[in-house]
Amino acid sequence: MKKIQFMDTSFRDGFQSVIGARVIAKDFLPALSAAMDAGTTYFEVAGGARFQSPFFYCGENAFDMMDEIRKTVGPDVNLQSLARGVNVVGLDAQSSEMIDLHAKMFKKHGVTTVRNFDALNDIRNLEYSGNCVYNAGLRHEATITLMALPPGVKDTYPHSAKFYCDILEQILNSSMKFHSLCFKDASGTCTPATLRETVKRCREMLDAAGRKDCPIHVHTHDTADMGVACYMAAIEAGAEIIDLSMSPMSGGTGQPDILTMWHAFKGTDYTLDIDYTKILKAEEVFENCMEKYMLPPEAKTTNQRITLSPMPGGALTANTQMMRDNNCLDRFPEIINAMREVVEKGGYGTSVTPVSQFYFQQAFANVFQGPWKKITAGYGKMVLGYFGKTPGTPDPEIVKLASEQLGLQPTTENARELKDKDPKYNRPYYEERLRKEGIEVTDENVFIAACCEDKGIDFLKGKRPLGVRYKEEKPAAKTAATKAAGPAVYTVTVNGKPYRIDVTNDTTVAVNGKPFSVSLAEGAAAPAAPAAAAPAAGGAGKEVTAPMPGKILRIEASVGQAVKEGDVLIIIEAMKMEQNITAPAAGTVVSIDVAAGDVVNTGDVVAHI
Repeated sequence: MKKIQFMDTSFRDGFQSVIGARVIAKDFLPALSAAMDAGTTYFEVAGGARFQSPFFYCGENAFDMMDEIRKTVGPDVNLQSLARGVNVVGLDAQSSEMIDLHAKMFKKHGVTTVRNFDALNDIRNLEYSGNCVYNAGLRHEATITLMALPPGVKDTYPHSAKFYCDILEQILNSSMKFHSLCFKDASGTCTPATLRETVKRCREMLDAAGRKDCPIHVHTHDTADMGVACYMAAIEAGAEIIDLSMSPMSGGTGQPDILTMWHAFKGTDYTLDIDYTKILKAEEVFENCMEKYMLPPEAKTTNQRITLSPMPGGALTANTQMMRDNNCLDRFPEIINAMREVVEKGGYGTSVTPVSQFYFQQAFANVFQGPWKKITAGYGKMVLGYFGKTPGTPDPEIVKLASEQLGLQPTTENARELKDKDPKYNRPYYEERLRKEGIEVTDENVFIAACCEDKGIDFLKGKRPLGVRYKEEKPAAKTAATKAAGPAVYTVTVNGKPYRIDVTNDTTVAVNGKPFSVSLAEGAAAPAAPAAAAPAAGGAGKEVTAPMPGKILRIEASVGQAVKEGDVLIIIEAMKMEQNITAPAAGTVVSIDVAAGDVVNTGDVVAHI
């Protein structure tokens, strides 16, 4: 009976794939202890979205979180992190200094192993970053990223078994040092047949290269309901380690459940060698720990559309949650359908962070603004070569549009070396910025500034908004006083625009879902919200409208200001991308009809010129 090893992904990929990575450390540490008590000694706990998310949404320092995790599990447990090659734990490529600092900081803060991948499978992006990990004294897991191509695409070579074997050959011929090899399928779309052929041939290649000591590790998601079948195929072909999760972070957009895989091995030559009663107990503790968190329904089911347009489990729920916030979730099927063309014209990069986000953002823009009217920044830079070489050749017309709209020329230069030449991506720049903000210059703070940019600086300055998604609490029973006051929900129209007013209790009202503190006098709410909601000057003049659903990020213009055509009035944020709303003509700003934090839909009036 062959014992198959597994890594428990509940506390990183599980969090990212099911609840968008927004979870506070103190809430899950008891479940981590329970999993250890059940006999698990290998966990994924850091990196990927679980580096930025603590700063952005949880009010926590990711390095402090990592220290707490190491303290909880003790010195001997294998704690794994996820890194994105030259992007490390951000969405943009980094300089050599920051890539090396990443490895040193993660070693310092308790990580044992780093799974290092590149969405484009560009060996140049893996070689330097991987050697930094290895040289820092960490275990380096070199990774090849997988997915299935959408049906009907022109180029069938990328993401075939031959393609993956060719990538391994490049790894073996490079200077890259690694302890294990991983095949990472973030979308769960690679078929069992492709995985079987890939793992079988790559096992033979490793053995022939004198690397019989190198285990093969396989990662997939259950989004398309193929996780167990893919793992069985990979194991039969020679894989030794797989990724599994615990309920409520297992299944659906997460990894297959530990107990499900244990059951699937019955009657075979393989075993997980676990005590299922202890795993059951650990899952009960985990479910209790996560009881207050909102688990979106699409995270806990399968989605057949993913086999047609590969959307990673780790990005699907984060994007659907953002679409919920922007009141446009009903358009999600259109965006998934639009991804097929985006993947093909973009050069077939693997749909995994950051490329999966580039795909989704471009598909989102194509649906809401018209096909290829707007080339988004990440997607445009990818097809132009600023993140490395794509597996296939991007569509020449899209490359031309990207170059024109972004003002950049195509490049074949190494992405890391491009950043090395730019002072804004090197240590002195970040140190100076920290000093100007009055923030202590430490290795940790330099790295936070590099990978989290403005939001990281805001965190270090003490601005720590909480964006964790809890279940909605049931409304409290109305008191006699509130019953006498009349209905709890009102609609107020200001300059033709309706605002929903929810009187939630004696001290709070919500305007279009945004809470405001109020005072009550004789049963009537004092006017606290209109200052944030009402336009400034009556709406005369030419309307300026939102080009897509999103949240108002910043107001750049003021009432009475003279503007030229094309001047930026407002900046809107949708799907982690910012877009300028500009003046359609020269004139004077008559009114600003929104406030920072407001959620708008396509076509909503945001200003008048």
